[in-house]
Amino acid sequence: MTVIINGTVDFKPEDAVAVLKDAAELMAATRQQTGCRHYVWSLDPAVPGRVYVYENWESVADLAAHLAGHFYTDMVQVLGRYEMLATDILKYRIDHAEPVYDDQGVPRADFFSG
Repeated sequence: MTVIINGTVDFKPEDAVAVLKDAAELMAATRQQTGCRHYVWSLDPAVPGRVYVYENWESVADLAAHLAGHFYTDMVQVLGRYEMLATDILKYRIDHAEPVYDDQGVPRADFFSG
């Protein structure tokens, strides 16, 4: 079952770019972990200081291994160098996924493949 981590972390606007620069190598290394499909933190161009968090893990076990390992604790150390003003991060279990576009290239909001 796929697990998605999604949310935001707000930093002082002058710190947000530095946070991402300091964490860039760690993000790249985390992507090499077993089961990690995507792992990215990125700036919101419309809200100064806001960073979006997006992670996609193949399973709960893969996420658990990440949270128990040094990549997670290393990220906590990087973030600890900066003041986090607010956080809103949730995890989601995904039991069904399919393309947004159907076979004819039409974007669909409904789930059309069962």
